[in-house]
Amino acid sequence: MDIKMKATHTNKPNGTGLARIIKATRCSAQGMQAAYKEESAFRQETWLFFFSLPLSILIVESVAQWALLLSCILLVLVIELINSAIEALTDRVGLEYHMLSGRAKDMASAAVTLTLVICSLIWIAAAIGWYQRLN
Repeated sequence: MDIKMKATHTNKPNGTGLARIIKATRCSAQGMQAAYKEESAFRQETWLFFFSLPLSILIVESVAQWALLLSCILLVLVIELINSAIEALTDRVGLEYHMLSGRAKDMASAAVTLTLVICSLIWIAAAIGWYQRLN
């Protein structure tokens, strides 16, 4: 016997459907504004993205390569947002030094650094390819 029960209420604070999408978009925009306002690294990486747009168009060979170049910079921004969130949450828990808090912040920072290395390698490879096509 298969009994289907309809939920009469939801425990989702942001609602469901289109209303949830609108609220989630608003929260995302607020998060990006806060990161841009409060985090200098996020501001620098945001400007890096915008300055790299015209350069990326010049050096790419294909649309797929262009998407890869821009996506790796967007990935840096994503990891920077996560890093900033970890730092903010850690500071919210307590400003006094704790070994685990320091470790969490250092690991998040290391994730940003590794992502920057990956992004640099991708851009260097694209630049070398562009240079070789010129010759």
